[in-house]
Amino acid sequence: QLRLVESGGGLVQPGGSLRLSCTASDVTLDEYAIGWFRQAPGKEREGVSCISSDGSTYYADSVKGRFTISSDNAKNTVYLQMNSLKPEDTAVYYCAAIFGFVVAGKGCPVEYDYWGQGTQVTVSS
Repeated sequence: QLRLVESGGGLVQPGGSLRLSCTASDVTLDEYAIGWFRQAPGKEREGVSCISSDGSTYYADSVKGRFTISSDNAKNTVYLQMNSLKPEDTAVYYCAAIFGFVVAGKGCPVEYDYWGQGTQVTVSS
């Protein structure tokens, strides 16, 4: 059973940066694609970015050029580096995993097998 734990959220001023972590336990992430999602109050969940084991990535237009997804297999962790944060980036951020999906040429998966509990990101002055 794969368990995912997000961390790194918090309060940051507009223009600031945060790095979110998604750490897996009990199972290695070598063969999983990991996606980051966010959900703001009163809004639908939005896919932000994803990465697969071959290193291919995908970004939503709303974060392209500001967010960077990466993985560290030795730490069994996927990161989301968020720069130039805006108030509209405020949301609960979740990571999710799906076995065997390759992002290259296909974009992010629609469905995932496992989800984390989320971490709050608030961008405000």
